[in-house]
Amino acid sequence: MPSERRFTIEPEGLPDLAGMMLATLDALRHLGGSGSIQEIDETVIEIERLSEAEQSIPMPNNEQRLKVNYYLAWARTYLRRGGAVENSARGIWAITEAGTAIHDRGPVAAIVEAVQAEEREKARQKRKAKEAAEDIPGGAEVVIADTDTGPTDEEDWKTAPLSVLGSMPPDAFERLSQRLLREAGFTKVEVRGKTGDGGIDGLGVLRVNLVSFQVYFQCKRWKGGVGAKEIRDFRGALQGRADKGLFITTGHYTPAASEEATRDGAIAIDLIDGDRLCELLKENGLGVSTEMVERVRIDGGWFDGV
Repeated sequence: MPSERRFTIEPEGLPDLAGMMLATLDALRHLGGSGSIQEIDETVIEIERLSEAEQSIPMPNNEQRLKVNYYLAWARTYLRRGGAVENSARGIWAITEAGTAIHDRGPVAAIVEAVQAEEREKARQKRKAKEAAEDIPGGAEVVIADTDTGPTDEEDWKTAPLSVLGSMPPDAFERLSQRLLREAGFTKVEVRGKTGDGGIDGLGVLRVNLVSFQVYFQCKRWKGGVGAKEIRDFRGALQGRADKGLFITTGHYTPAASEEATRDGAIAIDLIDGDRLCELLKENGLGVSTEMVERVRIDGGWFDGV
C-alpha cells in the first residue's frame, strides 16, 4: 500500500487522472493481473483509503453517477488506449506486459498526453469533415461519427437509465425488480410493498437443477454507497426465514458492504449495484435496447487529392 495517496475525490474539480491510472495498475497487480470492474474499483478504494464520504460524491450533472467510479472508468480507458491494460468482451480487465513495467507517473502522464493529442486531432478531422459535408450538393444528410471523448465502452450509456431509475416511485421500482427476477428464472415472485417487514421488499423461488432456494430481496433506489450496516440489517430480517438474500440498488456498495455480504458463517447476500442493474436490464430488453446505426464519414482530405 502506498505511503501517500495518489488522488483524492472532492465535490468540485477534477481528480488526478494520472494518479488514478497508477492506482488502477496497482489494483490489477494486487488482484493477480486481472479483475472485474467492481473488483478493481473496490481495490483502488481500499489502496487509496478513500472515505465513505469520498466514495459517495455524485457527478455534478447526475446524482446517480458516482464521481470516483466514473473517473476510474476514464483511467481504465486511457490505460487501454495506451496499451497498459486490455479488456475482454465479458468485462474482465487485465494488465499487459507494458502495464506491468509502469510504476511511476512518467509513463502514465505520457499516455494521458498522447490520448489527449489523439482527441484533438479527431476533433480537427471532425470539423474538417463537417465543412466538407456542408459543401456536398443536394443537401444530402450525413451522420458524422462522434469522437471517443469518454469511457463509452462501459459507463456512458448507463447514465440515462440510472437517471430514470432514480426518479421512479418506490412501488414502480419494486415491480421492475419483480419483473427482472422473473426474467432471470425466479418463480413465485411476490412484492410485499410497505409491510415494515425488516426491509424485506419481496421474495421468490429460484430452482437450480433439482434444488430450489427461497430468496428474499430488498430493492432500494439509493444515492451514494450502501454500507455494511444496511447489509447487516437486511440479514437480520432474513434469519430463520430464507436460504439466501438479494439486495438490489441503483447506487453502489462500499468495500465493507461487499465483505459483510459474504461473511463466513452468515446467510449469503448477493449484491446488484446500479451498473449491474443497467446491464441486466439491457440483457433482458427491459426498457434498454441497442440499435445498429450506419454512420457515414466524409474524408475531406481525400477529395482534395482528386
